[in-house]
Amino acid sequence: MQTDLFPMLADYNRWMNGKLYDAAAQLPPGEVDRDRGAFFGSIHGTLEHLVVADTLWLKRFRSHPAGAGLAAIDAIVTPTALDQRQFGTLAEMRARRDLLDGLIVAWIGGLAAADLDTPLTYRRFNGEAHTKPVRPTLLHFFNHQTHHRGQTTTLLTQAGVDVGVTDLLVRVPEVEPKG
Repeated sequence: MQTDLFPMLADYNRWMNGKLYDAAAQLPPGEVDRDRGAFFGSIHGTLEHLVVADTLWLKRFRSHPAGAGLAAIDAIVTPTALDQRQFGTLAEMRARRDLLDGLIVAWIGGLAAADLDTPLTYRRFNGEAHTKPVRPTLLHFFNHQTHHRGQTTTLLTQAGVDVGVTDLLVRVPEVEPKG
């Protein structure tokens, strides 16, 4: 995977998260927290899982030799469970989401091809150690977000809120045709 694809994925990630939080904010009070039978229960629970997982991954990426650009993540408490509830309101959670998305965009934009060739070593909650190549690990990071945003989009649609276009293709820049 080419280095230039990751900034596009980071941009798409920030754009889609903004769309989901804007859509969720349209719901009447209590509807964001209503258990809808999803894996993380509610819209709030699903969005919160993404904040938790992204925080964990950013802390892992912080330990990478190219992780200096993620220093701000040090000030955020490490979550202890993938379904941990940290925010009482959507607005509080969105502030953290916006912070994380800004970190992601800036960090990804500063990565060089050589950074992507340096493996990442990290530990899971259960203490299990892993060393993985960064490129596919970053791809997992973005794919995980897309997976759960898709779930959230379904929950929002079922609640009567249209999120609109969600395709990555919308964020792919146009080019001049050759010939």
